[in-house]
Amino acid sequence: MRFRLVDGAWDRELENALQAGQGEIGIVCPFIKKGALERLLKNYRTGLIKVITRFDLRDCAEGVSDLSAMRLLLERGAQVRGVRNLHAKLYLFGTQRAVVTSANLTEAAMVRNHELGFIADDTAIVTRCRQYFDNLWGRAGKDLTTQRLAGWEEKLTHHLASGAKPGRPSGLTDEGTDAGAKADNWIPSEWIASAEQAFVKFLGEAKNRVPLTFSTLEEIQRSGCHWAVAYPNKKRPTGVSDGALMFIGRLTKGPDDIRVFGRAIGMRYEPGRDDATAADIALRPWKKIWPRYVRVHHAEFLSGSMTNGISLNELMETLKADAFAATQRNTAKGAGNTNPRSAYSQQAAVKLSQDVQAWLNQRLESAFRLHGKLAPAKMATLDWPEVPRSGTKNSG
Repeated sequence: MRFRLVDGAWDRELENALQAGQGEIGIVCPFIKKGALERLLKNYRTGLIKVITRFDLRDCAEGVSDLSAMRLLLERGAQVRGVRNLHAKLYLFGTQRAVVTSANLTEAAMVRNHELGFIADDTAIVTRCRQYFDNLWGRAGKDLTTQRLAGWEEKLTHHLASGAKPGRPSGLTDEGTDAGAKADNWIPSEWIASAEQAFVKFLGEAKNRVPLTFSTLEEIQRSGCHWAVAYPNKKRPTGVSDGALMFIGRLTKGPDDIRVFGRAIGMRYEPGRDDATAADIALRPWKKIWPRYVRVHHAEFLSGSMTNGISLNELMETLKADAFAATQRNTAKGAGNTNPRSAYSQQAAVKLSQDVQAWLNQRLESAFRLHGKLAPAKMATLDWPEVPRSGTKNSG
């Protein structure tokens, strides 16, 4: 199952998705009722739950949503945030499955109403849904606290106890955050969303690791990775296809690690065009022994220092044999190396599994929001190449 339309029995579909998925649960849902929530979570014991819902107390007064459901979520250790004018319904189960539906988390929607949506475990779809969730989460204000919820419960109880007389001022308001309806400029381009290949390209060597305080801008200026990533003379990068997603990482020290600090879209290696020119080598003499290029475009990089980058050590500890395409493939066939640390040793780059592509995209998006991107105006001041004609032979 990669993508499947669903028009009923949403209670069973969500329960099955919960059992199949692992890791964090993410829910975007305007209306949540305690009974439907209890049924969904009855067999869920571990993992973080993040919920984006509405905090409009008038919804609770009308019975379409429950403050008791929010209390249950807090009791289960969930983080809950509220957004005004929320209408989307999205359910995420780790990085394995996404559900987009018209169904709220209510008994009526789960078992009785005519609701339509889809369930997908396609990596690209799940990644885009996770990116939508993460962006909205970042704009959704502060986590709900038990103290704040208690104040709402007191207001609602007083309103209901007074008979909820129509037309009478209730004091009930929308307590959610105005997250705006502006375009999500953080959503990756179609280049990134449609990438069928992904690699981590390593910059630097073991003998010249940089400290975590080393600035990303200084590394971009040193390496020229805003327009090309370099390979050794004897290792032409023939495995990279047009449109490949190239995550760019730098060897660092203190402790030894590789920090991914940017990404770009790669181009297939073309002899002549993608070999270092004499001018390239004059500007960066080390390209005499690293003269082969994967040219890149639409590059984007983290601001600040390598400290802000994504740790490859953490990636391997988290995903283990699923970290790289080769180790994942060897695990599936039960033969060959399954240790990700030895899989990338002495390599200029390593091909990623779909799992890691999604993981890195998610982590990098979060880092961009937290630390910012290198500004276009700063990128414009960098050196940009004169591209040789295809098929011409360059010196060096």
